[in-house]
Amino acid sequence: MKVSHSAPPVLPHPEHARSAFAAFLAHPWPVLGTTVTARQLLFALAVLVCVSPLGSPPLALVLGLVVALAIGNPFLAQSRRVTSKLLQWSVIGLGFGMNAHAAVQAGREGILFTIASITGTLTLGYFVGRWLKLNPKTSHLIASGTAICGGSAIAAVGPVLKADESQMSVALGAVFILNSIALFVFPMLGHELHLSQNQFGLWCAIAIHDTSSVVGAASHYGDQALQIATTVKLARALWIIPVALGTAVLFKTPGAKVKLPYFILGFIGAMLLNTYVPALQPLAPVVVKLAKIGLTLTLFLIGAGLSAQVLRSVGVRPFVQAVLLWLVISGASLYAILHTVS
Repeated sequence: MKVSHSAPPVLPHPEHARSAFAAFLAHPWPVLGTTVTARQLLFALAVLVCVSPLGSPPLALVLGLVVALAIGNPFLAQSRRVTSKLLQWSVIGLGFGMNAHAAVQAGREGILFTIASITGTLTLGYFVGRWLKLNPKTSHLIASGTAICGGSAIAAVGPVLKADESQMSVALGAVFILNSIALFVFPMLGHELHLSQNQFGLWCAIAIHDTSSVVGAASHYGDQALQIATTVKLARALWIIPVALGTAVLFKTPGAKVKLPYFILGFIGAMLLNTYVPALQPLAPVVVKLAKIGLTLTLFLIGAGLSAQVLRSVGVRPFVQAVLLWLVISGASLYAILHTVS
């Protein structure tokens, strides 16, 4: 008697499965008299989640990363054009939730930490870069991004250095990875260490690179932390100007042009209006709410702008420099804040 055995199921080849998924994402669907692809629909759905009551800065960043790595950003060029403007307008909107007197006090508390941390980070970055035998331009870009305000500092210092696209990508990629980690880790550490709103706001303004992640982490921690973090971080961003000018001298770049962060003036103007024009105060909560939604959407677009190629381009040694600088500035500033700030 013969015993028949059923044939094992034939699994689809991974290459075929990827091709089928790519075809599905590119397939056009009729929607409201126009045609959109499944990739565009999924992107729009993620945007709706971010701007809904369910949205939050950490969730937005995760959704952006998922979109970038799983299906790809169908509006990559448009996203890159919109991201910086959206961040700037969101920061200006946050100014309507600030009080000028409290901001001045926060600025006074943060000025010494700012000077010490920027000077120390740039100096340490130089020596770590030499130790790791990194390209001097790449090393300086990473140090500048860590010292001041992440991608904004890199974007301002890069043209002064005449850095090429690969050097910019490496620095931006390293900073972005650490920003993403900080957005989740810092609030958890703050609660674990029982940091006050004042302490946490000051710490994340100094130790987190990009303004978007600083504001995202601080808003997750509390309104007072958000006010302090935003004020100190924007005051810190003004250091782009002397650092860029110093870079031009150090690297002997003739005729270098420095891009000024003018949106900081808009933030200061909004803060002064909120403090000294009582008639505008009923509108302030609405503007601040819209600004927070804008910030959440900014973090989504930043995440959606990532690619596996950018991550691979970072390399081990530049990432080691970025991590070392970040750990030093985070640890040293936390120690100083715990012992000097209540």
